[in-house]
Amino acid sequence: MVTTLNKPSSLIHEIQLEKDGNWNLFKFSESLQLRMESFLEKKKADQLTSGEIAELDAIGELDRIFTHINAMLAAQNANQ
Repeated sequence: MVTTLNKPSSLIHEIQLEKDGNWNLFKFSESLQLRMESFLEKKKADQLTSGEIAELDAIGELDRIFTHINAMLAAQNANQ
């Protein structure tokens, strides 16, 4: 069995910059958000394939990166 490693950079086309009040925030596209939610439901039911596990891991890594960047932007905006 071959396991494919999905890199977060393979999802770069699913990134959006969205205006939220006075801030610009990095967010997932609607399709990627729905895909992640679908994977999480399958994970709860222990029905993920190895490929889906790898993809969910990549999405999770990208989510952690976005959370950190958005927090940095928020802190920078609060200090201005």
